[in-house]
Amino acid sequence: MTLILHYAPDNASLCIRIALLKQGLPFQTRLVDRRARAQRDTAYLALNPHGLIPVLEAPDGPLFETAAILIWLDETHGDLLPPRGDPTRAAALSWLVWLSNSLHPALQILFGPARFVPPDILPPLIATTRTRIAALLDLAEAHIPAAPALDAYLFPMLRWLALYPRGETAWFDLARWPGLYDRAAAWETSAPVRAAAVAEGLGARPVTRPQPPNPPEGSPT
Repeated sequence: MTLILHYAPDNASLCIRIALLKQGLPFQTRLVDRRARAQRDTAYLALNPHGLIPVLEAPDGPLFETAAILIWLDETHGDLLPPRGDPTRAAALSWLVWLSNSLHPALQILFGPARFVPPDILPPLIATTRTRIAALLDLAEAHIPAAPALDAYLFPMLRWLALYPRGETAWFDLARWPGLYDRAAAWETSAPVRAAAVAEGLGARPVTRPQPPNPPEGSPT
């Protein structure tokens, strides 16, 4: 069975596309049209009842949640995390779950705060969330190891922080974290990332010089 990635451009599915390209695996893509709210269609909810992107259709069944897909891809095809028996694997898994449980949820609050609180609470929530994200990136700068799965998850989030919400990103400057900046600069020139950037219209330097996406199909929102 050919793997099928259900995606929208410049969404969390980007992390999975990059991982698949890194592994050299054959896969097909199926656009989830967010403008038409296709992620809420009955057919898509049958794959992911939470109505979130991405989904990876695999021989074991449909997979959802970015970290879970990355772990499954590593377990079945390797090359994304340190191998079993390597003493560094435990730390890599810990940081992968940290990205999923700590950093990614903070971005979700920042990008859609009105989903969580009434209008009068929005300004303090946004300010607090920005402070929390900066503190989380301080931790990443100091501690997060390098591994393809971690890079594929972390660096797109750094891109999104520079772009979204549109017109409200002056607070964020990746240069504040020079270690992450340098790692992202090297990562974004790799062949898998370049291929993903072309496929989703992300520009030549999607993290260190991010531009709004200009995808050949679909919309990020």
